[in-house]
Amino acid sequence: MKNKSEKKKLDGNSFLLAVTIILFFVMYIVGIIMFGGRGFAKVQNFLNLFISNAGLIVVATGMTIVMITGGIDISVGSVVAMVCMMLAWMMERGNIGAFPAILIVLVTGCIFGLVQGFLVAYLKIQPFIVTLATMLMGRGLTYTLLKAQTKGPLPTSYTYIGAGFLPTMKIPFGNGTLDVVSIIVAGIATVLVIMAELKSINTKKKYGFSTNPLWQVIIKEAVILMIVWFFFYKLSRYNGIPFVLVIMGVLVGLYHFITSKTVAGRQIYALGGNAKAAKLSGINTEKVFFWVYTNMGILSAIAGIVLSARNASATPKAGDGFEMDAIASCYIGGAATSGGIGTIIGAVVGAFIMGILNNGMSLYGWSTDIQKIVKGAVLLGAVTVDLLSKRKKG
Repeated sequence: MKNKSEKKKLDGNSFLLAVTIILFFVMYIVGIIMFGGRGFAKVQNFLNLFISNAGLIVVATGMTIVMITGGIDISVGSVVAMVCMMLAWMMERGNIGAFPAILIVLVTGCIFGLVQGFLVAYLKIQPFIVTLATMLMGRGLTYTLLKAQTKGPLPTSYTYIGAGFLPTMKIPFGNGTLDVVSIIVAGIATVLVIMAELKSINTKKKYGFSTNPLWQVIIKEAVILMIVWFFFYKLSRYNGIPFVLVIMGVLVGLYHFITSKTVAGRQIYALGGNAKAAKLSGINTEKVFFWVYTNMGILSAIAGIVLSARNASATPKAGDGFEMDAIASCYIGGAATSGGIGTIIGAVVGAFIMGILNNGMSLYGWSTDIQKIVKGAVLLGAVTVDLLSKRKKG
């Protein structure tokens, strides 16, 4: 039974990876055909795909943990907007430096999360009600203080977070230059991917789980490494590695480790799977709920920092729709509506799928109204597939 369950989990992850790769390259080819290399095929657009979705990926990372517990947080977009507003106000009007301003908004995001966590964990108020209230208050406060105006531009030293690049080491190559730093990072990523796969295979053999045939493993790794090298080669031919990519990589790696390798991560899954059983087994469920929502507030603040740095300004509509895109990313990435199921990597894949959809629809000139219809259909489809698959298993 365990072998079958493990195989289904692997098949699900492989399916998500395949979907992302197919969407990515289909849009790449279509972009070349339709725009003659002027649209999606340009390296700037690849960069835009990652940089513009950095905030969404950060929020989706936290949202995954919340949804694994069986909860939800629809306030994230408003917290992001409020953080953007505070940063712009402090740096533009208060003459506060970038570093102190960042610390202040991180503390503010933490406070929002603490309040929500306390209300959900200890006063037993439904997460939807709590986060709906904070969503309305956060957005209203942002509109009130910004007075429906855009504030900016923000200092260059701050916008480096969202638009800057790591230092480069350029060497002549072909008709241009090649960044050695990007190539070194690609090499390190290659070693890590191979080591992770070998460790996964050894762990499965150790506990008697079935492993995929060698040819399937080779093909999967070859495809992954091809994507890695293609991406970093594109970066090396441009301005190198964006700083925001480092932030994304660190956060995704950290939370993937927490959810898959630590006691805290196992407690999250136990709580989402069966809260009563988790409590009877000795897990402090209130404490888990409390830190999960506190963590969501901090990650929302980080997303606000990334977004405002990228835009170099703050607008009342900043973060608008973040909560819906994050929730959709989690469902597309394999999270269950009832909790107890979901992965950080799956949410990241889901966020990229949403990003590819947004990017492609914008390039093709679709209006925001049509884009919302498409994203709504994608979300509904993901939830429907999840429910139907559960009924079939039952």
